[in-house]
Amino acid sequence: MEKATFGAGCFWGVEVAFAQIPGVTATAVGYEGGTMDQPSYKDVCTDRTGHAEVVEVEFDPSQVGYEDLLDAFFRLHDPTQLNRQGPDWGTQYRSAIFYHSDAQKAQAEAKIAALTAEGRFAPKRIVTRVEPAQTFWRAEEYHQRYLEKRGLASCHL
Repeated sequence: MEKATFGAGCFWGVEVAFAQIPGVTATAVGYEGGTMDQPSYKDVCTDRTGHAEVVEVEFDPSQVGYEDLLDAFFRLHDPTQLNRQGPDWGTQYRSAIFYHSDAQKAQAEAKIAALTAEGRFAPKRIVTRVEPAQTFWRAEEYHQRYLEKRGLASCHL
């Protein structure tokens, strides 16, 4: 199994989408990329911890490739919106890929270059940050599978 971590705005809907991909064996929502140890949702929402809301994805590379996960990531949100997605704004909603290996970093950078070259989001520019994976702080339990627990398939995005 391998891990991939993505920030694409509010983590509730992003988790649902990744959990439905064949070959994804587990998902968890949490916070990554900030300076505070063990941040809470309340801390992250202050927009002062530096964390992004993320989904950590565990996947079986024999069933789904990292490239496929990158494709899903870029379909799930607008990577041209700086520090926001739809009505949600703040650095915690930034578009970010937290890579777990040099290979993941190279694939993420190549995907951004390819999407830029093909003009997929033109005239806007992709602002997705590619950052090394840091400590993943699991969000509070009520955030895990939040939409599923409420009988919802998606949220506002």
